[in-house]
Amino acid sequence: MGDKEEFFLHGDHKNRDSIVKRSSQPSLLDSGEDFEMLDNADEDSSGDDLPPLEDAGGGESKEEHHSREPARTKDTTLEVSTTQDEWQDVLGNGHLKKKVLEPGQGPDSRPLRGQIVQINVKSFLSDGIMVEEQLGLSFTLGDGDVIQALDLVVQLMEIGEKALVETSAKYAFGVIGSETLRVPPDADLTLHVQLLSTGASPDFELMNPTEKVTLAGVKRERGNMYYQRGDYTFAVNSYSIALQIAETSSKVDISFEEEAELLEMKVKCLNNMAAAQLKLEHYEAALRSCVSVLTHQPDNVKALFRKGKVLALQGEYAESIQTLKRALKLEPSNKTIHTELSKLVKKHSEQKGMEQAMYKKMLGNPPDAILQPQRFKSWGLNWKWLFGATAMAIGGVALSVFIAARN
Repeated sequence: MGDKEEFFLHGDHKNRDSIVKRSSQPSLLDSGEDFEMLDNADEDSSGDDLPPLEDAGGGESKEEHHSREPARTKDTTLEVSTTQDEWQDVLGNGHLKKKVLEPGQGPDSRPLRGQIVQINVKSFLSDGIMVEEQLGLSFTLGDGDVIQALDLVVQLMEIGEKALVETSAKYAFGVIGSETLRVPPDADLTLHVQLLSTGASPDFELMNPTEKVTLAGVKRERGNMYYQRGDYTFAVNSYSIALQIAETSSKVDISFEEEAELLEMKVKCLNNMAAAQLKLEHYEAALRSCVSVLTHQPDNVKALFRKGKVLALQGEYAESIQTLKRALKLEPSNKTIHTELSKLVKKHSEQKGMEQAMYKKMLGNPPDAILQPQRFKSWGLNWKWLFGATAMAIGGVALSVFIAARN
């Protein structure tokens, strides 16, 4: 057995003083805030239409604020001294590998997606520094509650199994890293994982309203974290799960106040989902999300604003302007809406100018006078013609009467 496996099984490590220990809560979830601010409508900022979300952390302890040494000596005790064929290439691309250190209770004990699992996990940087230790971490498998590496690997584990996992940054904290855990950008991780137990999938119908709001809130915050990191597809997935929890009918009694609380959670999830769908350019889906919000809350300014954005992106300028005007009427001092509306009015005006130029070209570029309404001029001509014709008719009748009288 190599030194790395010895460490994982017995827990001895010379860098233990640098460990950032966490509670048994799922702290591989970087929490996020709800999008309480309206979108930044500046289209010149890489298409962003939401401001950076406020830091969701409640402050760090002094221990968490300690700085790492700029230059660190790599810990050779974590070198893998095994042959390549002992590793399982989970995805076939070499970015996520798993090795069994201690077998579990057999393949039949492997968990299924949607089940609640409980694990112990230790996370290390490539230089051997432990960045996190979580004991008794519980999460729903496949919901995106943890980094992708864990979500994928735990599905392949047996109850009681201990495994060594090596993952590239792609399936860990990506190009951004984690400021909370002090994981640098593009950092590969080594994980020691032990699957402790599996449980049944949560039954949302049997949850009381408070439990629903709490669980939906956790999923929504996870979605906010993904949104902040630019992982908009994962954000939509988390919001969808939160929405499903909030919308599931209860088999338990629910008060009017609790129902209103669940509705508010639903509205927040839909609003945030619309923002992520806009980023993904899924305009029809974003429009449906906005319309769903407005069905429950017709004066929801954020939903009106995003609906206006979607309509503008679909070229529906007139309807978009009306929607944004409605939002501005609700919040007259909102600079973001003012900015977006002024840009949209300008675009609409330019579009009308282009259409007029196109019509001129289609008609052979006739003089402007021909394209102008001819109501008064034509009316004058028509009136003269009509008057003359009428006079002639009257004259003809008079002549006929005169001739009849003489005979």
